[in-house]
Amino acid sequence: MRHLFSAVIGKTVRQLARLRGGGSALPGLVVEKIDPGFLAHMLDGLPRGVVVVSGTNGKTTTTKMIVELLESQGLRVFTNRTGSNFTRGIIAAALGECSFRGRLDADVAVLELDEAHAMHFIARVQPDVTLLLNVLRDQLDRFGEIDTTAKLLQRIADATTRGLVVNREDPLIAAIGESVRERAVRDASAGPAVVRFGLSNELRAMFPSDGEFHGAAVDSAADRADSAGRQSADVTLVELGDHRAVFEIEGTRHETTLQLEGLYNTFNAAAALATARVALADGSANGSAADTSPGSRRAEATTEQLIAALAEVRPAFGRGERLELDGQPLELVLVKNPAGFRLGLASFDPKGVAAMIAINDQYADGRDMSWLWDVDFASLATEGVDTVSGVRAWDMALRLEHDDVAVGAVEEDLSRALAGFRERTPGRPRRIFCTYTAMLALRKELSGLTDVEDVW
Repeated sequence: MRHLFSAVIGKTVRQLARLRGGGSALPGLVVEKIDPGFLAHMLDGLPRGVVVVSGTNGKTTTTKMIVELLESQGLRVFTNRTGSNFTRGIIAAALGECSFRGRLDADVAVLELDEAHAMHFIARVQPDVTLLLNVLRDQLDRFGEIDTTAKLLQRIADATTRGLVVNREDPLIAAIGESVRERAVRDASAGPAVVRFGLSNELRAMFPSDGEFHGAAVDSAADRADSAGRQSADVTLVELGDHRAVFEIEGTRHETTLQLEGLYNTFNAAAALATARVALADGSANGSAADTSPGSRRAEATTEQLIAALAEVRPAFGRGERLELDGQPLELVLVKNPAGFRLGLASFDPKGVAAMIAINDQYADGRDMSWLWDVDFASLATEGVDTVSGVRAWDMALRLEHDDVAVGAVEEDLSRALAGFRERTPGRPRRIFCTYTAMLALRKELSGLTDVEDVW
């Protein structure tokens, strides 16, 4: 009866929030306050359990990929589509889909979780499958040094029951996977199967770890060979090109086209493939233990189908999202930290494209923007940046000046900045690099000018 009351209250608050103009985590916050057990009740009993995605970069797009891969196999998937990755955001999203008894009509939940707020989640729900993407310097005002972030991710891994998918190329993430495997051996316990995704030796230099990005030497290809100590990967990205990629799975290469934008999203596709294979492996969260080994019958049977489904996945909102404005393409590229901005710049050819950069410093962005000085903006020097905007517009303009990048206009107000950007760049493709809250504000402005996906 309590969960019924909570669902009714939450759905009512959600509807009122929508009438006032858009998405909000308020319904989830209200339900959390009146019924702390609602989240566990809602997710309990899903046939294939709960898949959690966490890490510093790439959570939203990778979660979307996993959802669409599982849906391609006929599964009904619940997910927090807006990328609101606190527990209140998950509950708010579920209130739009659950029954008045607080039950979801789904086979599996695939949930993006903020590294810190995941602690609140795992205290109530144990993930069946967890994907850990990376550990990068991001929002140091929240997390402190990256070792703190790694410890949070270790706790998520320790709470996982069936399968743990880790990034072989990130030393801190790889260490988490190894610690889970060693603990299971030491305690003779049936811990989660550890599955890895990775890169070919030739591609590793394109995706530096946090330590390599901040000065540690990048090993030669010979030093990185599996024989030198790297664990084998279950899914490996071996080649990438313009909207195409080749993945190696169980010794077989699979080539596919991609609609995803950006180098980082191509590597995240390897993570999504590895995770979907684990989630689809024989067995269920509420039945016998699943066979999550790389050669499991179910995973093997769906590999080609998963590759075909991957080719149809479009970018998540704001993550290389491609809109049309004034008859020309407009790309939104989310930037959160030095490595992400660096890969964003490397992923998109600046030639012939009008650029805008929008930098905010609200809580969801991180207050400390000193990381902008760790990014090399020289690639923008030829074309320049038409507009710089956001709360930290002048900091961004100063940073660009030091790399000899010309800036056409500095306007803190995002609405006026977008209007000026349109006026000065008619007939040209456009690209906007933006922090999280700037991206949300710009999408709201753009929704009145062009078709923008509704992510409520």
